[in-house]
Formats: sequence, structure tokens, C-alpha cells
Amino acid sequence: MKNYIKYIGILALGMVACEPEFENPIDANDAYTSGEADFSNFVAIGNSITSGYADNALYISAQEASYPNIMAQQFAKVGGGDFTQPLMADNYGGFLIAGEQRANTRLVLAFDNEGNPMPKNLNETPTTEITNVLSGPFNNMGVPGMKSFHLFAEGYGNAANLEAGTANPYFVRFASAPNATILGDAVAQNPTFFSLWIGKNDILSFATSGGTGIAQTGNLDASSYDSDDITDPQLFAGVYSQVVDALIAAGAEEGVVNAVPDVTVAPFFTRVPYAPLDPTNPEFGPMIPTLNASFAGLNQIISAVRNTQEFDAEGNKIADTEFTIEFDPAGASRLVIKDESLTDISAQIKGALMQAGYPEAVAEQYGQQYGQVRQATPGDRVLLTSASAISEIDMEVLAAWMAVGLSQEEAGQLSVRGITLPMADQYVLTTDEVEILNTARTQFNTAIQGIAQSKGLAYVDVNEIIQELASGGIPYDEGTLTAEFATGGAFSLDGIHLTPRASALLANRMIDAINETYGATVPKVNISNYGTITVSNNVAQ
Repeated sequence: MKNYIKYIGILALGMVACEPEFENPIDANDAYTSGEADFSNFVAIGNSITSGYADNALYISAQEASYPNIMAQQFAKVGGGDFTQPLMADNYGGFLIAGEQRANTRLVLAFDNEGNPMPKNLNETPTTEITNVLSGPFNNMGVPGMKSFHLFAEGYGNAANLEAGTANPYFVRFASAPNATILGDAVAQNPTFFSLWIGKNDILSFATSGGTGIAQTGNLDASSYDSDDITDPQLFAGVYSQVVDALIAAGAEEGVVNAVPDVTVAPFFTRVPYAPLDPTNPEFGPMIPTLNASFAGLNQIISAVRNTQEFDAEGNKIADTEFTIEFDPAGASRLVIKDESLTDISAQIKGALMQAGYPEAVAEQYGQQYGQVRQATPGDRVLLTSASAISEIDMEVLAAWMAVGLSQEEAGQLSVRGITLPMADQYVLTTDEVEILNTARTQFNTAIQGIAQSKGLAYVDVNEIIQELASGGIPYDEGTLTAEFATGGAFSLDGIHLTPRASALLANRMIDAINETYGATVPKVNISNYGTITVSNNVAQ
């Protein structure tokens, strides 16, 4: 069973090269000033977007269009100095470790056999060898994958720690020494101005994993965290304060800091709708009556149990319709998902089915599969990674059903992801998990804004920018930049990281904040001069 998904195809590309023009036209009598800021040695600290990461990879042209590099080019007009970056070896993305490819190449937009556009990895071999350490220092200290507490981690740039997972391959390439820290290498440059954007990765892996981690609230020991956990807000605030203090002590009394945006409005979390099942599909549509009849008995059990066990915050019983499974013959149907926040009623389902005469092993398998089932709601975020899984047969589940005595056909009918088999946790960020995520993000931003105000730093609410992109878009001279996947121009093909054009937009907003805070007149760039996504495999090395 496949091809049930509605609205997944990219309808229009809308990516046309634009003629350059200046956002800030000047004449011979105009002059730009640095105000109270000293841009002579600008150092940028951050993670993937700071580094220029895009299309699920790091590569030269995206690094050259990173927002710090764009800002540095503008700072050069008001006394800014050179800005160096640890450039990759090619435009392919991906990398090697001791000659073995260990990361995929960048995504490009290709087309399937039916002419439908879709992202795919560039068909090239990476040439960036991680163990070939570059000679710094580097002004762009953006490290993809870095979380806030990694700024202080000794050995985070040590190649010997790669296999143990305690080193970061991108930092290994340009750490000043095996036991150097990211912050140490930054402050050693005696910066006069800095940008700081950290915190996104402290929540992002929780989100992209479908909430498989936990919120480590109250746990200040980062060494005990799993990779998908959310950083404790108190730990984050302490790290952030120490980082800012260290930069100021090193000579950078002026800087700009960015808030942590709501990552769930990025296309990675919005491209696949919560109700993607198309009743007009010739394979799925005719099955709807049979599916609804098949779920009728299970719905009776679910309703009876949930009606006595599930309550809202005010103690009112939650409507049974939130938990029963029904497919719409007239409109797009909601995905069937597993919600681990629900009370597990596996035992009750098993018991009810055994009373109805089902063999114990079959009844137990039903209980395990549907003990925390419901259909998706608008508050859930179905991950982009689910697009290739929805309506596919889960072979492990099929084998489990056959092991309890069902035929292959019967087992297959109960193993269709998102329809008869609840989508697993890693494919869906549930409403409860979105709330957990945003609670931490709000606390992070409270700390960031408070520290910025107390230190007199420029502050940019990046979340406002992201929300603008997601709700109508941001107009510019050649069109409108939106958060639509692939066609909107703001997000690269991984659905999370920015395109060069959106990086230029961010650089402009940061320049606005800098100018306002320090009385400077740093010019902005024309975002039309920057591209969006790559449409073909025609990528120069």
C-alpha cells in the first residue's frame, strides 16, 4: 500500500535568478559609521546556521553566504577587519574520516520518474577529510551540532574522541589543539565585537527525533544527557552568562545576540500535514468503509476505557472522539499515531479481546499495537522524515503478526504505517511534546534577553522573523520570502536550515539591531543578490 499521501508534491519552484541592486543606495556624499561599536575583529559563535550549514550539509558556497560572513562584509565598510572561516574542501558537502565517507553529501532538488520534484543527495564523493586540521584562528566559530554546554567541552575537537561520540567532526577540523574548547579558541582572538546564537540545538534534536528524548529540567549534569534531551534551562542560563562574560573580558564589549526560534514552524515540521490521507486515491479510498468497520470494535474498547481514565487540566473527561479511529470518505483523513503521553491501555484491550474469543497471543499483539493510539490533530507536528514511511508496510510488525498465527495478507493489512499501524514516536512530535519544547525555549529566551539587557548588547528576536516567514512571508524587492518547503525561498532542502537569501535577511535584521543599539549606520544588503536552493546536480566543486 503506497501513494496515499495528499499534498506532498512540490507544486511550483518559483526560483528565478534576480538582478542585483543595492538595498542602501548611496551617493558620494554618504558615509557609514560604526557608532560606539568596534568591528575591527568580529568573532561569531554559534552552531549550524552560524557556520552556514544548509541542505543537510556544510559546503563552501553556503559557508560564504553564512549570516556572519555577510555581516562581516558590511562591517568592512565601517572599519571591520578580515573575517576567516574554516571552509570545507568542496561544494559537495559530506566528509571523510581517515578516508572513509562518514556524512552524506548535500541535498539538491531532483525529479522522480514521474516528473515530481524531490530532494536527493548529490551524486558526488566528498573530498573534505576531517583529520586534515586547518590552521586558524577563525572568526566564524560556528560548529554544526554544538549545544550550549559544548562551548566549554575539552576534547570536543579531538579526533581521538570521534568514535566515542564525544568530539564534533566539524570542530576537529579547526580546533587549535586536541583539548581546545570552542569558547577558548574564540576568546583567544581578543575579539572587539561578537555575535552569539546558541540554544537552538539544545532543543532541536528533541524535536527532530519526534520527542524521543526527555526534558532534563533540574539536572545540571550535562554529561548525563542523551543526545536528544532538552538542556536544563538553569544550566543553559549559566552557560550563556559565562560565555558573554568571557567574551566581554576578552575585549568584546559590544555584540549582538539572537533568541531561540520556535523550530516547529520550519518546513521539517509543517510540510507533511496531520491529515494527509487522500480519499480520492484509488488504492486508499475504496478501503475506507472496510477500515472503519474494522476499527469499530476496537473503538468501543478504547472509548470505554478512555472515558473513565483520561481527564483534562480541570478534571473534565476528555471526549471519546479524541481517541476513536475513523477515516473520512469525503476529505483528507488524519494519520493514526502513537502518543506515549496517553495512559497505556494495552492490558485492557487484550482482556476485552480475549473475552470476545481472540487467542491470547493475538489479543496481546493488538494491545501492544493500539494501547496508546489516536489520530493526529492540528497541534501535532508530523516530521518530514515520515513522508517516505506513511502507507508503507512495516516488515517487523508484519513478522510479529505472522508469528501469532495470521496469514501474510492479514498481517500486511495490520502493518500499514499511519493507517492500521500507528506512526511511531520518531515520526511525530505530539502536542504535548511541542509544549515541552516551547516551555524550555521560552525559558532560554528569558535568560538571553535578560543578559543582553544587563550587558547593553543588541538583541534580535529571531522567533519574530520565523513567525513572519510562516504567516504570509516577508516581502522584498523581487517577491516574498516564506517558510514553504522548497518554494518559499527561506529554508534549504533539509527543511530546517536557512538558504543564503534567508541568511541575508537575518544579517539585515541583526544589522538593524546593531545600528539601533550602538548608533551605527552599517549598510544592509540586498537579499535578492543571494540564492535559495539548488535545482539540479550541476554543482561546481
